[in-house]
Amino acid sequence: MTMILDGQVAIITGAGRGLGRCHALALAERGANIVVNDLGDDHGQSANANAVVAEIKEAGGKAIAHGANVAKFSQVEDMVRQAMDAWGRVDILINNAGILRDKSFLKMSLDDFRLVIDVHLMGTVNCTKAVWEIMREQNYGRIVFTTSSSGLYGNFGQANYSAAKMAMVGLMNTLHLEGAKNNVRVNCLAPTAGTAMTEGLFPEPVFKLLSPESVSPAIVFLAGPDAPSRKILGAGGGSFSVFKGFETDGINLLPDKLTAEGIAEAWDAINDEARMKELTSGFEQTSKFAMQGAQKLGIDLSE
Repeated sequence: MTMILDGQVAIITGAGRGLGRCHALALAERGANIVVNDLGDDHGQSANANAVVAEIKEAGGKAIAHGANVAKFSQVEDMVRQAMDAWGRVDILINNAGILRDKSFLKMSLDDFRLVIDVHLMGTVNCTKAVWEIMREQNYGRIVFTTSSSGLYGNFGQANYSAAKMAMVGLMNTLHLEGAKNNVRVNCLAPTAGTAMTEGLFPEPVFKLLSPESVSPAIVFLAGPDAPSRKILGAGGGSFSVFKGFETDGINLLPDKLTAEGIAEAWDAINDEARMKELTSGFEQTSKFAMQGAQKLGIDLSE
């Protein structure tokens, strides 16, 4: 199966270098028209974004640059407006822009915590909000959030970054449900790559192995017409994996064990993975708990 994106319009944030640049070049190679977003100067111009646009045009593609600060919704709206003026639609949104302000939680200022949340989480929300109605009305959209293993598993010194990245998983879960009837598919990418943000964190041979170019095939896949939805795709160094959140079956403690002591006594059974499954919505957990309680008390919920 060849993924051709001829005529589709893709917005990639933080695309002036690193992963974003590679994503932009990869989508352009497949025929997409690209909005290369990278934080601009006081006049809204980004030299990095302009350079990527030049690369795409030299290869025969179509691209425009925009210097929107993704944390400012008015600037994001202007970026989307320019994409619509140029090509009349937006098919793909890759939320890639981000920053780091690493410190242990003890030493981290609230300003640094808030800044990372604003750029990663609210920047993603702003961009997604700006294209959501467009994609619903055209009954087509592919949106990718950039999460991280730091959010999925934790990483020392990255409480702000981890919180923002895990929040994107919750956002994906709900927007997957809300976008399904209009063919808007929402996924997360959890990349590991040697970029300016990670330079110095890996030994040099590992840094070279984990090239941004080895991640971008995942973006092409998630941006394609046959993309899945509500998936967390890990990518790095040519390897790919899927993260899934499972929940144990659990047990009900009614009527006489509904205490902290009852939980402690039943902990091994509560924590038992034998019948663990992946739930598809928050309501599914509610239904499970209601059924367990009803069965324990002999209540017929069909009445």
